[in-house]
Amino acid sequence: MENKNYLEDLKDIKQMMSQSTQFISLSGLSGVLAGFYALIGAVYVNHLINNHQETFITFESLTFKKITLTAIVVLLTSLITAYVMTAKKAKSVGESIWNTSSKRLLINFAIPLFTGGIFALIQLKQGHFGIIAPATLLFYGLACLNASKYTLRYVRYLGITEIILGLIATEFLGYGLFFWALGFGICHIVYGAIMYFKYDRK
Repeated sequence: MENKNYLEDLKDIKQMMSQSTQFISLSGLSGVLAGFYALIGAVYVNHLINNHQETFITFESLTFKKITLTAIVVLLTSLITAYVMTAKKAKSVGESIWNTSSKRLLINFAIPLFTGGIFALIQLKQGHFGIIAPATLLFYGLACLNASKYTLRYVRYLGITEIILGLIATEFLGYGLFFWALGFGICHIVYGAIMYFKYDRK
């Protein structure tokens, strides 16, 4: 009986130590919404591409500017939604949104993400459009994988999935928008929904 109590105590201590180093207030529902934003953006970008009158889309074209603006809007709305909903969840469980764990999470997520962003911009400037989608998926997956040790484990699985999609996308460079929609849209919805039903509804 005493051995059983010791094991239970050790289990509780291990869980407390794990929670103290992890930011557990990440909102799954914000991931679902981010996925929907990405899908809406992908549909609109596909519409722009199909209705582009010239043979190629250049930096100076209105279509390129609209695609860029769409990407910025999707990114900003996703970030704002994630912050608002995560802050709300953190408040409901009595956790600060800005603590040691969240700082570590942000730093470990930001380094691969910004590296990938700079890499993508360089490729874009040099006219290597086909590599943009695989590169962004790969670096985003690495960012999720790198940050996953400071938050919910499903972020790790999301990262691995994004990396696999990025590698597959390098073999099908003409289908970048499809892989973008799959990676940033469908995958976010699926993993966000899993996290929501497993953690947020408790």
